[in-house]
Amino acid sequence: MNNKAQTLGLAIVSSIMVFIIGLMILNFVMDEITVARAELGCASPATITDGTKLLCLAIDGTVPYWILLILSIAIGTITSRFVL
Repeated sequence: MNNKAQTLGLAIVSSIMVFIIGLMILNFVMDEITVARAELGCASPATITDGTKLLCLAIDGTVPYWILLILSIAIGTITSRFVL
């Protein structure tokens, strides 16, 4: 008997748990991003240097990259049950 149908429910539940935990961690990261932007002075473009601009862009890109990472782990957990 093929057990892929039985493990699909477990894969969906575990991927939802990964997604929820990832979004909970994102709330803690958002506070640190706000502090880092304030300390670097990312809001005032007149006093910012080129290196600081690059650092501000990297800090601003943290949230979208984190969301994409969480989604890829959740989708990978579900699709791994089909392959294996």
